[in-house]
Amino acid sequence: MSTKRVLTGITTTGTPHLGNYVGAIRPAVAASRAPGVESFYFLADYHALIKCDDPARIQRSTLEIAATWLASGLDPERVTFYRQSDIPEIPELTWLLTCVTGKGILNRAHAYKAAVDRNEAAGNDPDADVNAGLFMYPVLMGADILMFKAHEVPVGRDQIQHIEMARDMAQRFNHLYGEHFVLPEALIEESVATLPGLDGRKMSKSYDNTIPLFTPRDAMRRLIAGILTDSRAPGEAKEVEGSALFQIYQGFASAEETQALRQAYADGIAWGDAKQALFERVDREVAPMRDHYQELLAHPERLEDILQAGAAKARRLATPFLQELRHAVGLRRLSAIASAKTPAANDKVALPSFKQYREKDGQFYFKLLDAQGKLLLQSTGFEAPKAAGQAIAQLKQSPAETLQTLQGQCHLADGVDETVVLAALTALQPQDGD
Repeated sequence: MSTKRVLTGITTTGTPHLGNYVGAIRPAVAASRAPGVESFYFLADYHALIKCDDPARIQRSTLEIAATWLASGLDPERVTFYRQSDIPEIPELTWLLTCVTGKGILNRAHAYKAAVDRNEAAGNDPDADVNAGLFMYPVLMGADILMFKAHEVPVGRDQIQHIEMARDMAQRFNHLYGEHFVLPEALIEESVATLPGLDGRKMSKSYDNTIPLFTPRDAMRRLIAGILTDSRAPGEAKEVEGSALFQIYQGFASAEETQALRQAYADGIAWGDAKQALFERVDREVAPMRDHYQELLAHPERLEDILQAGAAKARRLATPFLQELRHAVGLRRLSAIASAKTPAANDKVALPSFKQYREKDGQFYFKLLDAQGKLLLQSTGFEAPKAAGQAIAQLKQSPAETLQTLQGQCHLADGVDETVVLAALTALQPQDGD
């Protein structure tokens, strides 16, 4: 079964609340455990700079959000969990994509258009107080996604446009420089749970009606006690439809527990008792996570170690892939020109080549030679010729990624730089119509 890559960006501003946990964090953590899925989760701190110019807040928010996801069960050993700003290849790829992205596409981005519309409605210059970061946000997001060849990106419906724009960037780059990028798909979860807030409206910091996920136990009890209810007295049957208290309970409870509270509503449970039941059910799930969260906050150096390890894992993919892209666009070492000659129009251009052979040990091997016959790459033995052939095909199709995957099964020849091997493999990549 082929592995599917799923990439999730995590906003590093704001305080996570129960609605964030039920609607986004908990299902994302569960999805990270699915078989056949390679998951990438990144803290989008570069994106945070667009709206926040408070350095202390940027740092503190990154700490709190990272601790929240780890306390909620995200396993950094199972997934690639990293901070966006720890991957220097991301801003470099952003520039490469900027150079193939039409300004007209960025003009139509929802966030930028909304800012322009507000300015025009107020009689201001259309670009008043609009920074270039907001305008270029879709390109940075495109780089986040395309760098790791994500197949799917879980997003809300308001973010679908950004995935479509990332596809446009990838298609344009591939058209100009050969097939390098995977075209991502937006993964829309139709059944995403949303919780009401204290006032019955959707739980949102914009409405100031949230229950912070890791607020202290006594503070959570007080907040839950303040959830808006109607005036029905104890003993009067109560409606579950439209009840914010019931809906929040349902977001945490099992089907059996939910049915029991539904019956209690019908039997006339007192609102105070219903709120106590909600508090106890939420606290049962949150309390262990809260302890872990507080422990992580108390030891930020542990969080830093986890993020640095995640960045190292991510860069093992990003660094060789960016070298491949740099070569594709012509950002190459000039020494390669010295031995090259410009072919005549009817000359056949010499290309690197693979040689497959069988040794006396019965194993099957291959090696990569440059156009002049110099050894660049040597494999170890394969038990079957088909396996060796499949490795060659993968190297031609996805050079940087496959070199990383085949570590231990092939090695660079003495004195040969990896960039030279990537350049040779790129020259052998299948073109349209091949």
